[in-house]
Amino acid sequence: MSLNRPKNETKEMFDSISGQYDLINNLLTFGLHNKWKSEIVEIAKKKNPRKILDMATGTADIAIMLSNIKSCEIIGLDISSKMIEIGKTKINRLNLYKKISLDIGDAENIKYADDSFDIVTVGYGVRNFENLNKGLNEIYRVLKKNGTLIILETSLPKNIFINFIYSIYVIIYVQLIGKLFSKNFRAYSYLKSSAKTFPFGENFKKILLNSSFVDVQFKEKFFGASTIYIAQK
Repeated sequence: MSLNRPKNETKEMFDSISGQYDLINNLLTFGLHNKWKSEIVEIAKKKNPRKILDMATGTADIAIMLSNIKSCEIIGLDISSKMIEIGKTKINRLNLYKKISLDIGDAENIKYADDSFDIVTVGYGVRNFENLNKGLNEIYRVLKKNGTLIILETSLPKNIFINFIYSIYVIIYVQLIGKLFSKNFRAYSYLKSSAKTFPFGENFKKILLNSSFVDVQFKEKFFGASTIYIAQK
């Protein structure tokens, strides 16, 4: 399945917005994305992992939060070199460089061996995979047996009234924030449109099941504007 733009365009897009990425994420979600990312950490912590891969790590927010798990190594991969640079700066500032390593990496060609990780996390990244099925198959490959995939991704509210309010928010507020704070407004226009077209809820659950994952669960957040998916190998 190929849903999105070529990976070289995705890399250029995220490179161009890297400097404003954290600020705009806070503005667009009213800071709630941090709460949802912390829920990923709580889910991961219960699994007592020793090695975690944070795919599409961006500026390493989730990787940094995961560092609170004792005796656990975290590796973050992202296609954007400029996002990785910002993430490394944050990690060095927090003195976490012994626990977290970041590198440039492609979700569809993950550079690690089969059965390498107890957990793979992806925060707002799967909808940007050029080939979704290939990316999920690669994640499945590098997960250990009984390993866990945890995904946080955008979705759409099911309630008609809330969906209407959400549509107004996207049309007016998201565009306003993008114009005011981003050097690449087209990037946020793409992210907005991809959120509308990406399969979510039961549809994405079916995709995960078709990629050989089992025990797939999902939890809607903020009336369904984002969703956390949990799947097992």
